[in-house]
Amino acid sequence: MQTELFHFEEGKENFETHSKENGYTHWSALELMEMLGYANWATFNKVISKAMTTCNTLGIPIIGNFDQISVIVDDKPTIDFKLSRFACYLISMNGNVAMPQVAKSQAYFATLAGAVHSYQLEAERVERLQVRSEISEREKTLAGVAFGHGLDKTGYGFFQNAGYRGMYNLNINQLKAKRGIDTGRSLLDFMGKDELAANLFRITQTELKIKNESVKGQNNLEKAAETVGKMVRRSMIEISNTVPENFTKNEDIKDVKKGLKNTKKLLSRPTKKKN
Repeated sequence: MQTELFHFEEGKENFETHSKENGYTHWSALELMEMLGYANWATFNKVISKAMTTCNTLGIPIIGNFDQISVIVDDKPTIDFKLSRFACYLISMNGNVAMPQVAKSQAYFATLAGAVHSYQLEAERVERLQVRSEISEREKTLAGVAFGHGLDKTGYGFFQNAGYRGMYNLNINQLKAKRGIDTGRSLLDFMGKDELAANLFRITQTELKIKNESVKGQNNLEKAAETVGKMVRRSMIEISNTVPENFTKNEDIKDVKKGLKNTKKLLSRPTKKKN
């Protein structure tokens, strides 16, 4: 693999020089934390957790990419991880891009993987996959709460449609037709990061409204979902002048997953170590 080797800071060793070969090629999470400019483990560990979630969402084993170990630091046992190059990539893409070393590392890994997107878009694709996965989990939770509050067994589709209608002024099928999305696919699979985040907020706030106000019954639950959708819509228009139905169709989330899996293959190739 030939590419310009990445230096996190001027005068420091390049990223590849930090690799170790015990069992398989890997990097220390503690060392990566320092290279990326993070000041403490608690903050960096949250980034690792997000990266592990992304890895799991892709159906890629955690073991072999994020292997937790114990090391001695200042005479004290300390948690560390043996990270594959792909794990380092996911951590970088989940990092705080406002930090100079993180921005540089994102550009490096995107180049290393031969990404057809800019590194900013590459990071956004990773984040988009995460939010999409989180929505799936929150939808399950919302459904459980709604059924527990008297939603009809066959009424979830109407309840879900009410939330979309409130937010988009269109029902699900109308929105799919507007965006040219097959009726058998989920709208969420073609939403960008910002639109997904808005829908995640709508879903979580609908759940809270039902719980806090003890909303009961099919009709009242639909009204609650639509009311929250309308409030999210109003906020988006007032804050950013964003009209939800005017979002454009995004890359199929299935293709995002395929692309990230291909990135793993590309990053598994050896890279020469030199200063």
